[in-house]
Amino acid sequence: MAPTSTSEIPFGRALTAMVTPFTADGSLDLEGAQRLAAHLVDAGNDGLVLNGTTGESPTTTDAEKSDLVRAVLEAVGDRAHVITGVGTNSTRHSVELARQAERVGAHGLLVVTPYYNKPPQEGLFQHFTAVADATGLPVMLYDIPGRSAVAIEAETMVRLGEHPRIVANKDARGDLGAAAWALSRSNLAWYSGDDVLTLPLLSIGAVGFVSVVGHLVAGELRSMLEAHLAGDAAKAAEIHQRLLPVFTGMFRTQGVITTKAALALQGLPAGPLRLPLVEATGAEIDQLRKDLAAGGVHL
Repeated sequence: MAPTSTSEIPFGRALTAMVTPFTADGSLDLEGAQRLAAHLVDAGNDGLVLNGTTGESPTTTDAEKSDLVRAVLEAVGDRAHVITGVGTNSTRHSVELARQAERVGAHGLLVVTPYYNKPPQEGLFQHFTAVADATGLPVMLYDIPGRSAVAIEAETMVRLGEHPRIVANKDARGDLGAAAWALSRSNLAWYSGDDVLTLPLLSIGAVGFVSVVGHLVAGELRSMLEAHLAGDAAKAAEIHQRLLPVFTGMFRTQGVITTKAALALQGLPAGPLRLPLVEATGAEIDQLRKDLAAGGVHL
């Protein structure tokens, strides 16, 4: 039986990892962020994740992160979960960001595995525990070894799931076997963090997703989710298969690069990227148009 309670589905089911709009001169575009957030919620998202990788968090300041959360809460906080990334490879800095997020009213925290310094599993356990202990907000872990170099192993997931405020995991590990093993042993609410694996992860117990392509196809993703929940596997698979070119096209390069290009083509707030990320080339945009059109999205 699918989870239904708030405790089992702590952040809603359909979430998008939102880009951070910038103005032409590269400064934070708070009005644009509010318009984009409202558009995404109107399109079918019941949650937004701010200040993640897709939000260019490595290149935004702590003050900008706080301002972004405050602005989006003002725009959609009464009708969507607003989660903010606070994870860094410094436990002390992550704790500071978590407390800052709580002060401005965020509904929850996304905490990525510490990157670059490659801590052992005990270091991961103590890091996540310290962040969860720092506030009263619920925590979603973010397991993405392709960026962080270290995976959160199942045994560590089980231990972390015993913390009263560590309630979910965003799975971008790309390993269905590892996900199934961890799901079978923990009480964490599981969210797909890899668009092409959302339906497979739902099939083994995930409750929802944190998407990048939700910027463009939130309605279709919600329809796929609802078909799955209703037991209509054929319809869910049909939607998944129809969206495969979208998944491919959006990740031929960094997802934030293609997302900002697609939003700009739609006249939605996006703006430039901050170095070291760069704008999509003309050839990349042409290919993106073809990929999206093959999945039913015409820009």
